[in-house]
Amino acid sequence: MIVNQQTAAQKKVDELYATLGRRRGASPFGSCPVNLTASFVQLCLAQSCGKCVPCRVGLDRLHALLEKILDGRATTDDLRAIRRSAAAIYDSADCAIGFEAARLVLDGLEAFRDDYLSHIENGVCTAAFDAVPCVAGCPANVDVPGYIALIREERYADAVRLIRKDNPFPGVCGLICEHPCEKHCRRQIVDDSINIRGLKRYAVERAGIVPTPPCAPFNGKTVAVIGGGPAGLTAAYYLQLKGYHVTVFEKHKRLGGMLRYGIPSYRLPDDDLDRDIDAILSTGIQVKLGVDIGGEITFDQIRSEYDSVYIAIGAQIVNRMNIPGQDSEGVLSAVELLGAVGAGKAPDFTGKHVVVVGGGNVAMDATRTAKRLGAASVTCVYRRRIEDMTAAREEIDGAIAEGCEIMPMLSPVRIETEGDRAVGIAVQPQLSGPIENGRPKPINADQPEIVLPADVVVTAIGQAIDSAHFESSGVGTERRRIKADPSGAVPGMPGVFTGGDCFFGPSTVVRAIDSGKVVAGNIDHYFGFHTPITSGVDIPPAQTIGKPAWGRVNMRERTAGDRKEDFNLMEACLTDEEAAQECSRCLRCDHYGYGAFRGGRKDRW
Repeated sequence: MIVNQQTAAQKKVDELYATLGRRRGASPFGSCPVNLTASFVQLCLAQSCGKCVPCRVGLDRLHALLEKILDGRATTDDLRAIRRSAAAIYDSADCAIGFEAARLVLDGLEAFRDDYLSHIENGVCTAAFDAVPCVAGCPANVDVPGYIALIREERYADAVRLIRKDNPFPGVCGLICEHPCEKHCRRQIVDDSINIRGLKRYAVERAGIVPTPPCAPFNGKTVAVIGGGPAGLTAAYYLQLKGYHVTVFEKHKRLGGMLRYGIPSYRLPDDDLDRDIDAILSTGIQVKLGVDIGGEITFDQIRSEYDSVYIAIGAQIVNRMNIPGQDSEGVLSAVELLGAVGAGKAPDFTGKHVVVVGGGNVAMDATRTAKRLGAASVTCVYRRRIEDMTAAREEIDGAIAEGCEIMPMLSPVRIETEGDRAVGIAVQPQLSGPIENGRPKPINADQPEIVLPADVVVTAIGQAIDSAHFESSGVGTERRRIKADPSGAVPGMPGVFTGGDCFFGPSTVVRAIDSGKVVAGNIDHYFGFHTPITSGVDIPPAQTIGKPAWGRVNMRERTAGDRKEDFNLMEACLTDEEAAQECSRCLRCDHYGYGAFRGGRKDRW
């Protein structure tokens, strides 16, 4: 007998799989799904041990049929043959290599049947290839390679101008954006994605105050924007630039929506938020604060006074747990907690035991906020596994580092009370059940309930939209959301548009920004204008790309022991040296490859 050791060949195979994983992460948008399916089946065939016929023969036949479709030689009979073959493999393969490959093919026949038919009937795919993955991954389609190239040349103000062409909140997004652009960054094929969010913040801090471009001449049209959050202010900004006179109606005493009343200042300080809002308002937008639509003024009145109306009211109603005791003293929502802190009316949790219920970013914000308010202990309870939490991993790790406890696989049953006051929360242990929508569904475990002591219970299980007044005015709604077509136009109400959370439900900041941008363009088209938005910035030519693997620079934070004591900004900006290194890692996908073709860069919209 000999000690098993990994051979040089196996080491190289493992490296190949690691590279394949990085390539998968950097997959461009718009790739042909049929081609990807064929490649996946071929990979599964290479993994097969060859023992069972469904794998050894079936996958080979399945791959041949898929290649026939890609070659333009197939008919709809071959499509039916693919379905029969995949179903047979799924039912009879011995292991997951075979039956999971077949399942993917079967699912694809339903999900992108039009692509299969297009290959058969027209010899082409319906997918539209996006050349620059970071731009395609950003909901607002910000020119990421462009502003990184400008930062590299120390043209920081121009970088901010380029960002503002598509996103009027560069400072906000430099601090709190969930950076979906990084998810598909092609640099992952080499080593790791570029720290795009960090570079955005660096540019904003180095640029200082950057004036907004001049507005187009007044075109005679007025627009009312209901809601002063990111969706509303984005639409107002671009409409004002396009030559409209815009008035924003906001219920609160300050603009910002959930940016101000839902995100703690240790992540987004007021000064940074105000800097972006001040730039937006510098275009001449009129603002009416403290206005409750449906109170002192109605939606119908606003419609009668303006040529167009954009409804962007956000999601600030909380979902209830629907368990006994939820109305007890000491039980509040994360929206109430974070809103009070944002309004300067933070509660005192000194010495109290706090339990937060939920697993998203709002739950993490509430958890970490409670710690900063002096709580003796903070526990976040979630009914699924930690890896199933929708909160960003860095937020979870940050909460744990600050001394908060995450208790997964526990579902709330009731609030324990003494008199009318909460003293604890009873939770039922859970098991991971069948996977639905990509996550295991929790089911009750055969274990006794657990009671967690709690002076304060904070619920963070989702938010909804208060659309009752608009519904009474004839605006169509569905599950409290305002119904509209994909352009944001509300059916049966000419000139009325909607967007942001009240259209697609609670989502990310950058998605709300994109919604405001899209509707601004559609309102402009509705009136027959096509006023372009440009940056007026020339992009530097591409330099020699850095091909050697090089480590990514991550954001640094204040120590956990220090930052948990206050609400000061916890994250440090990149240094000049770090920013220069990150800029040098950009592969300039806007220049090399398909991105260099006409239409690869959108310099206006």
